[in-house]
Amino acid sequence: MNETPAPPLLFLFDMDDVLVRYDWKVRMAALSELTGHPFEELRRRWWDCGHEMRAEAGGFADGDEYLAAFERAMECDVPESDWARIRGAAMTELPERIEAVRIASEHGRVGLLTNNGPLAGRWIHEWAPSLPEVFGEHLDTTSNFGARKPEPEVFERAVLHHGVPAERTFFADDMPENVAGARSVGIHAVLVEHDTDLREHVRAFVAAQHEPSPVA
Repeated sequence: MNETPAPPLLFLFDMDDVLVRYDWKVRMAALSELTGHPFEELRRRWWDCGHEMRAEAGGFADGDEYLAAFERAMECDVPESDWARIRGAAMTELPERIEAVRIASEHGRVGLLTNNGPLAGRWIHEWAPSLPEVFGEHLDTTSNFGARKPEPEVFERAVLHHGVPAERTFFADDMPENVAGARSVGIHAVLVEHDTDLREHVRAFVAAQHEPSPVA
Protein backbone atom coordinates (compact mmCIF):
# COMPACT_ATOMS: atom_id res chain seq x y z
CA MET A 1 0.00 0.00 0.00
CA ASN A 2 1.33 3.43 -0.94
CA GLU A 3 1.67 5.85 1.97
CA THR A 4 0.15 9.30 1.65
CA PRO A 5 2.99 11.85 1.40
CA ALA A 6 3.36 14.16 4.37
CA PRO A 7 2.34 17.81 3.94
CA PRO A 8 5.21 20.18 3.14
CA LEU A 9 7.12 22.03 5.83
CA LEU A 10 6.85 25.76 6.51
CA PHE A 11 9.47 27.88 8.25
CA LEU A 12 8.47 31.34 9.50
CA PHE A 13 10.98 33.82 10.89
CA ASP A 14 10.71 37.13 12.71
CA MET A 15 13.04 39.86 11.42
CA ASP A 16 14.25 42.31 14.09
CA ASP A 17 16.74 40.78 16.53
CA VAL A 18 16.33 37.42 14.82
CA LEU A 19 17.67 37.85 11.28
CA VAL A 20 18.91 41.41 11.71
CA ARG A 21 20.17 43.34 14.70
CA TYR A 22 17.83 46.27 15.29
CA ASP A 23 19.07 49.24 17.32
CA TRP A 24 15.92 51.20 18.09
CA LYS A 25 17.89 53.88 19.94
CA VAL A 26 19.72 54.74 16.73
CA ARG A 27 16.40 55.04 14.94
CA MET A 28 14.78 57.18 17.64
CA ALA A 29 17.76 59.54 17.76
CA ALA A 30 17.61 60.09 14.00
CA LEU A 31 13.83 60.58 14.04
CA SER A 32 14.19 63.10 16.85
CA GLU A 33 16.67 65.04 14.74
CA LEU A 34 14.40 64.89 11.68
CA THR A 35 11.17 65.90 13.44
CA GLY A 36 12.58 68.19 16.13
CA HIS A 37 10.82 66.21 18.87
CA PRO A 38 12.77 64.82 21.83
CA PHE A 39 12.63 61.08 22.43
CA GLU A 40 9.83 61.16 25.01
CA GLU A 41 7.63 63.36 22.80
CA LEU A 42 8.33 61.23 19.76
CA ARG A 43 7.22 58.13 21.62
CA ARG A 44 4.15 59.88 23.04
CA ARG A 45 2.95 61.07 19.65
CA TRP A 46 3.21 57.71 17.87
CA TRP A 47 4.23 54.64 19.79
CA ASP A 48 2.78 55.09 23.27
CA CYS A 49 -0.72 55.86 21.97
CA GLY A 50 -0.81 52.70 19.86
CA HIS A 51 -0.41 54.01 16.31
CA GLU A 52 2.44 51.63 15.49
CA MET A 53 0.57 48.65 16.92
CA ARG A 54 -2.40 49.65 14.79
CA ALA A 55 -0.14 49.67 11.73
CA GLU A 56 1.24 46.23 12.57
CA ALA A 57 -2.31 44.88 12.81
CA GLY A 58 -3.28 46.18 9.37
CA GLY A 59 -4.96 49.38 10.53
CA PHE A 60 -3.61 51.43 7.63
CA ALA A 61 -4.60 50.56 4.09
CA ASP A 62 -1.13 51.07 2.63
CA GLY A 63 2.21 52.76 3.16
CA ASP A 64 0.96 56.12 1.94
CA GLU A 65 -1.82 56.18 4.52
CA TYR A 66 0.64 55.15 7.22
CA LEU A 67 3.10 57.92 6.33
CA ALA A 68 0.35 60.55 6.16
CA ALA A 69 -0.77 59.58 9.67
CA PHE A 70 2.82 59.66 10.91
CA GLU A 71 3.28 63.18 9.50
CA ARG A 72 0.06 64.36 11.15
CA ALA A 73 1.22 62.98 14.47
CA MET A 74 4.64 64.61 14.13
CA GLU A 75 3.18 67.87 12.75
CA CYS A 76 5.93 68.08 10.13
CA ASP A 77 6.89 66.70 6.74
CA VAL A 78 8.56 63.29 6.84
CA PRO A 79 9.76 62.28 3.36
CA GLU A 80 9.39 58.55 2.79
CA SER A 81 13.02 58.34 1.70
CA ASP A 82 14.15 59.79 5.04
CA TRP A 83 11.82 57.57 7.06
CA ALA A 84 13.17 54.52 5.23
CA ARG A 85 16.81 55.61 5.46
CA ILE A 86 16.51 56.10 9.22
CA ARG A 87 14.88 52.71 9.78
CA GLY A 88 17.40 50.93 7.59
CA ALA A 89 20.36 52.57 9.31
CA ALA A 90 19.29 50.92 12.57
CA MET A 91 19.48 47.41 11.06
CA THR A 92 22.45 45.08 10.56
CA GLU A 93 22.12 41.66 8.91
CA LEU A 94 23.11 38.60 10.96
CA PRO A 95 24.68 36.20 8.43
CA GLU A 96 24.59 33.05 10.59
CA ARG A 97 20.89 33.55 11.27
CA ILE A 98 20.16 34.17 7.59
CA GLU A 99 22.08 30.97 6.84
CA ALA A 100 19.45 29.17 8.95
CA VAL A 101 16.81 30.42 6.52
CA ARG A 102 18.83 29.07 3.60
CA ILE A 103 19.03 25.68 5.31
CA ALA A 104 15.29 25.75 5.94
CA SER A 105 14.60 26.59 2.30
CA GLU A 106 16.15 23.26 1.32
CA HIS A 107 13.41 21.45 3.24
CA GLY A 108 10.26 23.52 2.68
CA ARG A 109 8.80 26.97 2.18
CA VAL A 110 10.29 29.90 4.10
CA GLY A 111 8.48 33.11 4.99
CA LEU A 112 9.08 36.26 6.99
CA LEU A 113 6.56 37.20 9.69
CA THR A 114 7.51 40.51 11.30
CA ASN A 115 5.44 42.91 13.40
CA ASN A 116 5.57 45.82 10.99
CA GLY A 117 3.24 47.99 8.96
CA PRO A 118 2.75 48.39 5.21
CA LEU A 119 5.40 51.08 4.76
CA ALA A 120 8.06 48.80 6.21
CA GLY A 121 6.89 46.12 3.79
CA ARG A 122 7.91 48.37 0.90
CA TRP A 123 11.47 48.70 2.13
CA ILE A 124 12.54 45.43 3.74
CA HIS A 125 14.25 44.29 0.54
CA GLU A 126 16.36 47.47 0.63
CA TRP A 127 17.15 47.37 4.34
CA ALA A 128 18.32 43.75 4.34
CA PRO A 129 19.26 42.72 0.77
CA SER A 130 19.93 39.11 1.80
CA LEU A 131 16.31 38.57 2.81
CA PRO A 132 14.69 38.64 -0.66
CA GLU A 133 17.42 36.26 -1.81
CA VAL A 134 16.26 33.62 0.67
CA PHE A 135 12.56 34.46 1.08
CA GLY A 136 11.66 35.45 -2.47
CA GLU A 137 8.26 37.12 -2.43
CA HIS A 138 7.38 35.88 1.06
CA LEU A 139 8.54 39.00 2.94
CA ASP A 140 5.34 39.42 4.92
CA THR A 141 4.64 41.98 7.58
CA THR A 142 1.87 41.18 10.04
CA SER A 143 -0.15 44.02 8.52
CA ASN A 144 -0.72 41.74 5.53
CA PHE A 145 -2.70 39.41 7.77
CA GLY A 146 -4.78 41.97 9.69
CA ALA A 147 -3.41 41.01 13.11
CA ARG A 148 -0.13 41.26 14.99
CA LYS A 149 1.95 38.89 17.05
CA PRO A 150 1.29 37.48 19.63
CA GLU A 151 -2.37 37.25 18.59
CA PRO A 152 -3.20 33.66 17.55
CA GLU A 153 -5.08 34.97 14.51
CA VAL A 154 -1.93 36.18 12.78
CA PHE A 155 -0.37 32.73 13.00
CA GLU A 156 -3.55 31.02 11.84
CA ARG A 157 -3.81 33.35 8.86
CA ALA A 158 -0.13 32.95 8.00
CA VAL A 159 -0.22 29.16 7.84
CA LEU A 160 -3.49 29.31 5.89
CA HIS A 161 -1.86 31.73 3.45
CA HIS A 162 1.04 29.35 2.93
CA GLY A 163 -1.17 26.27 2.80
CA VAL A 164 0.74 24.31 5.44
CA PRO A 165 -0.76 22.93 8.68
CA ALA A 166 0.41 24.40 11.98
CA GLU A 167 1.93 21.13 13.13
CA ARG A 168 4.27 21.18 10.12
CA THR A 169 5.33 24.77 10.77
CA PHE A 170 8.47 26.11 12.46
CA PHE A 171 8.61 29.66 13.85
CA ALA A 172 11.48 31.66 15.36
CA ASP A 173 11.07 34.90 17.34
CA ASP A 174 12.97 36.82 20.03
CA MET A 175 9.86 37.68 22.08
CA PRO A 176 8.56 35.05 24.55
CA GLU A 177 4.96 36.21 24.12
CA ASN A 178 5.17 35.74 20.35
CA VAL A 179 6.59 32.26 20.79
CA ALA A 180 3.70 31.46 23.15
CA GLY A 181 1.19 32.81 20.62
CA ALA A 182 2.56 30.55 17.91
CA ARG A 183 2.59 27.52 20.20
CA SER A 184 -1.03 28.19 21.14
CA VAL A 185 -2.11 27.26 17.60
CA GLY A 186 0.15 24.19 17.35
CA ILE A 187 3.24 25.69 15.69
CA HIS A 188 6.70 24.51 16.73
CA ALA A 189 8.15 27.80 18.00
CA VAL A 190 11.68 28.61 19.14
CA LEU A 191 12.75 31.53 21.33
CA VAL A 192 15.79 33.21 19.80
CA GLU A 193 18.23 34.63 22.33
CA HIS A 194 21.63 36.25 21.94
CA ASP A 195 23.56 32.96 21.70
CA THR A 196 20.93 30.88 19.88
CA ASP A 197 22.24 28.84 16.95
CA LEU A 198 19.15 29.01 14.78
CA ARG A 199 20.67 26.62 12.25
CA GLU A 200 20.67 23.80 14.78
CA HIS A 201 17.03 24.43 15.70
CA VAL A 202 16.04 24.28 12.03
CA ARG A 203 17.94 21.02 11.53
CA ALA A 204 16.38 19.50 14.66
CA PHE A 205 12.87 20.41 13.49
CA VAL A 206 13.51 18.87 10.07
CA ALA A 207 14.87 15.68 11.65
CA ALA A 208 11.89 15.40 14.00
CA GLN A 209 9.42 15.85 11.14
CA HIS A 210 11.03 13.02 9.21
CA GLU A 211 11.01 10.56 12.08
CA PRO A 212 8.65 7.63 11.44
CA SER A 213 5.37 7.76 13.31
CA PRO A 214 5.11 5.31 16.22
CA VAL A 215 3.12 2.16 15.47
CA ALA A 216 -0.08 1.97 17.46
